[in-house]
Amino acid sequence: MNAIKKVLTLCAAFLSFAATGFAQDISPSNDSVGIAIVYDTSGSMRQPVKDGTGKTAAKYVIANRALNAVIDRLEKVSSKNARKIQSSIVTFSGSTGKEVVPFGDFDAAKMRQWVKNFSQPEGGTPLGEAIKVAASSLLDSHCRHKHILVISDGLSNAGMSPDAAMSQLKKAADKKETGVSFHFIAFDIKASVFEPVKKLGATVVGAANEQELNTQLSFILEKKILLEDEEPPVKKEKK
Repeated sequence: MNAIKKVLTLCAAFLSFAATGFAQDISPSNDSVGIAIVYDTSGSMRQPVKDGTGKTAAKYVIANRALNAVIDRLEKVSSKNARKIQSSIVTFSGSTGKEVVPFGDFDAAKMRQWVKNFSQPEGGTPLGEAIKVAASSLLDSHCRHKHILVISDGLSNAGMSPDAAMSQLKKAADKKETGVSFHFIAFDIKASVFEPVKKLGATVVGAANEQELNTQLSFILEKKILLEDEEPPVKKEKK
């Protein structure tokens, strides 16, 4: 009888350990952050704007420098093992979006390599469609905090509008019992063009030149993403 009790006790302990381990594997880490960056690669990014010296440079050149600064900051956080970071870069491709750096564990070298090679802005601005592509892998991730950061200089002119895409994605996030925060930087364009997404809860800021772009990116990165200043997503009670 004692032998049977021991076997049953060991089985119960094993099942408990297995269940706990499985839950840890599928549940998001307290500090894990997922960041999908939607980066405007439309033809208008060739237009000039003031750089940090007061002279002018193509918008994509300035935005590339700003994106490298974001990568540097994320690398510092990641290297300290302060929190797990997963990331991607999504650009425009025809009438939709494309992951040029696929979503996965943060890889500074891979992201920098893409930025280094990008020098041919062209095409339209399928912003809503690109946001949907960015959210696809992000929503399926186990990251506790999920963010989509949009850097764009123009109105969406192909496919679903950004606000329609955001509404759709918020519903998808609710079904998965998670949340996604949206952040838009209107580069060399009035921030009011993103008023529809702001009404849905997105962070929206404007940047007219290189200095302002760097300042706004730093604000969003430090105050909204890495420090999680935004309100946590409210989970709906199950009926």
